[in-house]
Parts: sequence; structure tokens; C-alpha cells
Amino acid sequence: MSEMRNASGPVAHLMERRASAPGTKAPVFVLGCPRSGTTVLYHMLLSAGNFALYRAESNVLNLLGPKFGNLRSPQNRRRLLDAWLGSKLFQVTGLAPADIEPKIMSECRSAADFLRITMEETARKQGVERWAECTPEHLLHIPEIHREFPEALIIHIIRDGRDVALSYVKQNWAYPLPWDKHEHLAVAGMYWEWIVRRGREYGRRIGAHYREVRFEALVDHPRETLAELSDFIEHDLDYDRIQSAGIGSVSQPNTSFQGEAARGGFHPVGRWKSKLSPQGIADFEALVGDFLHELGYILGSAQQHPGLRARRLRGTYFPYFTLKQWLKMNTPLGRRAHTGRMEIAGSPPAK
Repeated sequence: MSEMRNASGPVAHLMERRASAPGTKAPVFVLGCPRSGTTVLYHMLLSAGNFALYRAESNVLNLLGPKFGNLRSPQNRRRLLDAWLGSKLFQVTGLAPADIEPKIMSECRSAADFLRITMEETARKQGVERWAECTPEHLLHIPEIHREFPEALIIHIIRDGRDVALSYVKQNWAYPLPWDKHEHLAVAGMYWEWIVRRGREYGRRIGAHYREVRFEALVDHPRETLAELSDFIEHDLDYDRIQSAGIGSVSQPNTSFQGEAARGGFHPVGRWKSKLSPQGIADFEALVGDFLHELGYILGSAQQHPGLRARRLRGTYFPYFTLKQWLKMNTPLGRRAHTGRMEIAGSPPAK
């Protein structure tokens, strides 16, 4: 919040700077399975300049929309606005209530309207031309995003599921069913496959507005990867300027393994090779190895057919994830179960 309200130095420069060769003003959605690098890529966009500085996940489509229901109702708009104004999500905009309240109450008719209005007002207040958004779970809302923001450009960042699952477990974000209490890594891996498959399926439907990028390429070949993304979003993602500005996780890694960063040996690619035992790798790849292979990742164990354990877990959790998402979006009970916490400051998704 202080970066926007008391901006000085590089951040003030970014807020004032216009791209040397402005292209589209379309919003950009940086999406992916949580712990896949959405935050660092989003902060790279912010560090490039001419994007609204908004250091949070908006959680509008996955949490706020389902929680407050039909926003054509003035009462629902009022409830949403009151909750949002009291949250971190409002504080980091740098707006005052008077900047946003009249427009929300008069123009907002959907969660997408709410996102558009708040981000456009944030960009206007900061004097920049574009905005981006990085709530990872919005990957499941690509059809809605494309329908409500037909000009939007969607970047899906994909990371090796073995590294994603390790990070999930480190964050205590994997939630097995009670009878699978020792299967945290397995559940995290299956959730990674489930949500990435969904995102890719939705992305294929929208064609040229969707682009995939690998986290490993962003880490190991940042200049080339950013140059390709520059063409896609029509925005100059100059690597040196991004490093100089260094907003957020560009300069301070958003890692689950803080000890590595402190020791100076931080490298987030292929961590699974040293963190998992040979048996752990084989068990994990028996569950999601086919999808890892489909994505082009090299397997660390001899390829094997899923055994009884893998078939049971996959037969349980893939339908479970799908059912929970459907309940969340379509039933009052499901909405209450998934959106009861109004921390709305980057909460991990419920599995």
C-alpha cells in the first residue's frame, strides 16, 4: 500500500512512465495453478511499467462473486462493497471510498463489472493505461473472463507438478479426505493436474487470446521468454528495466523454501529431484506421470502403470474437485462453505 500512496524513486517513475511504443490497452490475466509462478510473472508486468500497481490477488470471480450473489441487486452490491472496503483488497488499491463507491453502486451488475470498475479506477488514479490481474484460481473462470472481457489476454503459467506439489505441502495447502491423511503430496499433485487440464481446455477454446508459458523457461531464459510475451500482450517487457524496478517477488522470491533463499542457493526449478526419495518420485509419477509426460517433463522413475492406490486416488479426487467447484458456483451451501472466510487477501484455494 505504501508503494502507491507514498511512491518515490523507481516505483514513482514506473507509475508516471508511458510505454515507448504503446500497443493494446487490453487487460492481462496471469493465471495458473497456485505455486506455479503467477506472482513473479505478475510482478514482472508491474515492474515493466504502465500497469496499475495492485499488489494482491483480487479474488473477485472465485470468492467475492459467489459469496455475494446477483449484483443486480442493490442490497448485494452494498454488502459486497462494505466487505471489500474493509479488506486488504481495497487498501492496496490506493483509492479512497469516494473514488469508487458511487460507480460501483450505479454501474456494477456482475462480479466482472466489479473487477473492471475497481481496476480501471486504480489505473486512472495512478495515471497508467493498463491493468493486470493474477488470482491463480481464476484459471477456472477463463470462459467467464473471455465472455466479460473479450479483449483480455490470458497468460497461463505452467510449472512442473512435482515442484508445485512440494510447495503446496510446505504451505499446508493440501487437504486430503480424512481416510487419506498421509496423502498430502498426492492430493496436491492431482489438484495440479486437474486445474491445469481445465485451464488448458478452456484456453484452447479462446484461441489467440490465450498463451501458455513455462515457469522453468521464465526462470532459466527470462529475456527470451519475456520477449515472446511482449509480442503477445503488446507491451515492452524489458528484462533490465524489470530487474531495476524489482517490484515484489522480482527482487524477493515468493518461495515456500525460505531457507534456500537465505543461504543464497535458491533455484526453484527441479527441486523435487533432491526433496523426494526415489520411491516418492515413483509413487507421485504413478499418479500424474502421464500428464507430466504430456506436458513434456522428463520423468524421474521408470514409467509404470498406475497401481491400485493410484487408481483409487484418481477415481476419488478428480470427481471430488469437480463436484466441489460445481457446488461452489451453483449452490448456496457450496458458496458458504468455500467463501465463508473474508480474509480475501490471497487465500489458497479449497481442495
